[in-house]
Amino acid sequence: MTRVQANLVLLLAAAIWGGGFVAQSTAMKAIGPFWFIGLRFAVATIVVLPFVWMENSKTKKPLTRRNWLSFFLTGVALFGGAATQQIGLLTTTVTNSSFITGLYVVFVPLIAVVFLRRPPHWIIWPAAMTALGGIYLLSGGSFSRLTIGDFLTVVCALFWAAQITLAGSSVSETGRPLGISAMQFAITAVAALAVAVVAEPITIADIQGALGQILYVGIFSSGLAFALQVIGQRYTTAPQAAIFLSSEALFGASLGSLLLGETMGPLGYAGCALMFIAMLAVELVPELLRRRSVAA
Repeated sequence: MTRVQANLVLLLAAAIWGGGFVAQSTAMKAIGPFWFIGLRFAVATIVVLPFVWMENSKTKKPLTRRNWLSFFLTGVALFGGAATQQIGLLTTTVTNSSFITGLYVVFVPLIAVVFLRRPPHWIIWPAAMTALGGIYLLSGGSFSRLTIGDFLTVVCALFWAAQITLAGSSVSETGRPLGISAMQFAITAVAALAVAVVAEPITIADIQGALGQILYVGIFSSGLAFALQVIGQRYTTAPQAAIFLSSEALFGASLGSLLLGETMGPLGYAGCALMFIAMLAVELVPELLRRRSVAA
């Protein structure tokens, strides 16, 4: 696979994830947020299981109790992110959700600073301030105009960052990315369905009304797009991969406008631009400076 083809594969993955925001939003016209989360991740678990079996046949190293605990915590973080994002979509737009969720790119290194005691790259601090400025502009120049859904989506981005940190550590220790995916999907499905059974009434008609969105997010966003990301990143550079994968936010906003008729003012667009710049800066600047120092 050429680098151009790999970048196109990553762009397709980002487009699929962007479409997932629209599916998540429209599904709740027919079904409650926890039923949607539970069913989508149940589907995702089933999709990934055959690949887990193949992975296990090639990986001989047994899992330790520490590994299982790490898998469990990763699943808890995924559930937290999925729940806050889904509930947030009840009161925020697809555009806001896609860009605010993307701030996990900024939060991941901040988590490493606080919990792992890793020295931060200097770009983290200006990127964090830029992202905060972006949220301020997205609110129209007043934080008081942010909805509960916007704040929940910021919490979602924190959960996503925790999930990425935990999953990255687990993959390094076990070499089982698909096993980790299946475990976190299953934990999220069970937790969400447990809440849904207690808190959200459901009928077969409700499930049928959201079936298309459940299958799209379960099969394509969680299954296909993950595979495309893994494949594409093998044949391109880290900076280029970051650019193409970060376009998920742009696809989410564009599809929200095209399919749902969402609009925002000039300040909102400026805020989205600032957040996108912050995302790219965190991914690209350290890698580019590292390459320049190696070349020197």
